[in-house]
Amino acid sequence: RSPDCESIDSVTKKSSVSSSGRRQNCKEFLRRFVDSAILTANLEDWFEELTEQSASKTPAFDVPFELIDLQKFDYALEGVSFLQLIRMPSAVYASTSGALEATAYLAVEDFLHTSVKGMWEAFWSEDGPMPFYVAGLYDSNLKFCQAEKAIANGKLGSLCATAIMLKNSRHPHGKWEDILEIALLKHDIGSLALEGDRKPFCSAIGEALFYAVRILLSRSLSRSNIPASSNSVFVLLLDSQYGRVLKVEGDVNRLECDFNNVYECAAEWIQNYSRIAISPVDRIWNKLGNANWGDIGALQVLFATFNCITQYAGLPKHSVEDLAADHSSRLQARRIERQLGDTRVNGNGLFRLQQRSITPEIVELKEESIKMESEQSIKLEVGTVLWLEDSNLQKGYQINEVLNDGEIPFYIASPVEDPGNTLFLNVGSHPCQLEPAWEDMKLWYQVQRQSKVLTVMKQKGLSDKYVPQLCASGRIIHPGQCQRPSSGGNCDHPLCGTPILVTSPVGRTVADLVKSGQFGADEAIRCCHDCLSALRTAAAAGIRHGDIRPENIICVRSGLRQPYYVLIGWGHAILEERDRPAMNLHFSSTYALQEGKLCSASDAESLIYMLYYSTGGNIPELDSVEGALQWRENSWSKRLIQQKLGDISAVLKAFADYVDSLCGTPYPMDYGIWLRRLRRHIHEEGHGKEIDTSS
Repeated sequence: RSPDCESIDSVTKKSSVSSSGRRQNCKEFLRRFVDSAILTANLEDWFEELTEQSASKTPAFDVPFELIDLQKFDYALEGVSFLQLIRMPSAVYASTSGALEATAYLAVEDFLHTSVKGMWEAFWSEDGPMPFYVAGLYDSNLKFCQAEKAIANGKLGSLCATAIMLKNSRHPHGKWEDILEIALLKHDIGSLALEGDRKPFCSAIGEALFYAVRILLSRSLSRSNIPASSNSVFVLLLDSQYGRVLKVEGDVNRLECDFNNVYECAAEWIQNYSRIAISPVDRIWNKLGNANWGDIGALQVLFATFNCITQYAGLPKHSVEDLAADHSSRLQARRIERQLGDTRVNGNGLFRLQQRSITPEIVELKEESIKMESEQSIKLEVGTVLWLEDSNLQKGYQINEVLNDGEIPFYIASPVEDPGNTLFLNVGSHPCQLEPAWEDMKLWYQVQRQSKVLTVMKQKGLSDKYVPQLCASGRIIHPGQCQRPSSGGNCDHPLCGTPILVTSPVGRTVADLVKSGQFGADEAIRCCHDCLSALRTAAAAGIRHGDIRPENIICVRSGLRQPYYVLIGWGHAILEERDRPAMNLHFSSTYALQEGKLCSASDAESLIYMLYYSTGGNIPELDSVEGALQWRENSWSKRLIQQKLGDISAVLKAFADYVDSLCGTPYPMDYGIWLRRLRRHIHEEGHGKEIDTSS
């Protein structure tokens, strides 16, 4: 072999031996590095230099966190809940009671557990298991245990610190390299300052530096999956009220591991190769022992814990910047909640507040409130008797059957004075429930709006058996004494002031007939004729239905006479040109979708769609106006609708072609000619000739 190869091998072997030797020296160093008081004594001269430096008003140590970072972290924690269950006893060391001292250690454990758990769930994993736990530390053998176990064994005096530990399945009792953060419970941290009595301050800081060096050296010797960049450690100095954070950072590979002079070497590394930052003393617990989570004392402890978790778990799933950015949205929500207007700074440097006198048109509602309002909706059962106040008269109706059109309930009822007569009964929504729930707005269309439309038709003298007849409308009279403040108001009873509408006749909806397979070609022709007759009657008064669908058409059977169809559901009817309908995408006409109003052929076009769907035609789920327009264009251009209706009847196909030619034009419908054509195709089945009374 060449001399160069032999030289390289020699260097490699020496490096390996050197590395192995240093590792053994570090283990021995760590085994002998057990007394914090000796380390503090070796740092006396250094502490004296720092005292002189602080006397010249030059800070001896940097602070671990900038104020702007703490403020941003505070914004990020706005939505995080911390709950310390064990209170910190006040002035622990003012008493000789061992119970108070034990409670203090338990309170520190609970505080650290709450901190690490809250931040792990907020920033890293809300549902995943927490990979950390909290344990106490014995000063005699530097081993770990739970504070409760130490108290139970009578070894409370041996506890010297509390640590947040990384769970280690191979070493469940804990090892030094698993320490995430360590806290020292000391006496009267608030009075410790370098400018005051130097001895207590040096003792506390020296002990904190001792634990920091042990942790960093243990991490460097660890073979576990700890990041190599974990070259900083946080130590918390706490008492029963105050606390401060100490951060030590440095490369322990530069520590000379002379196990014959462990404390001198550690002191030299601290003075020459480490960077130490200490936060000011701030209050953490109030006089009742509760943590002030939003104050800067607890906040800097939480931020130290956050940085410790980051060393092990990496960057959080939800960053501080992302959570802090939500502060502006929460602030805006609070401003809306308080009904504040413009809050820009004026010339005097004050905020202008504008009190809104009206409720905003669009209000964000929580799902719980919607659910609550829906649960409070009126539910009536068979046998219930409702009393109606109509033009100073009282009428009673007993519910015989409860039905549902797929969206809202309605009822079949009989008058108390005429039990053999059946009527449709619709109960509206209580006036106080109209705003929160869209379901209640549907009831408003079904009852209040339809009552108005049918009243207008009655006042104009419109009469047609294919249009529902208004029997009664008014407000429910509830049982017991009514405590309403005025004739126009309502009391607290859930039925007080609830509107009600009673109509006739009663029948099965086309939707029910389609489901049961009882809607064939003859029924489709008769349905088209009867609905067209109802539309002609309404059009004579300038009224458009606007909501033709299978649920709004009923089939009425009366004795031996031929069944006939009645067009119900006039709640969305258009009374004036300026009215705007709330349209159903499945059956709305194209002109209504495009222009927002109905033309003379709009209802007829919706009637064609209803017949197409009820006879087996396919109408996809339409969730937008654009989708409805696209489906309409494709269906008519490919003549899918005419072909489907042509399979049922030639007259329905011809009627569909006629409606297609009128859609979107101002030309009026010729109802008469199509009523005559449809009537000729209706099979009377020998029940005699019916007389058209629609005129």
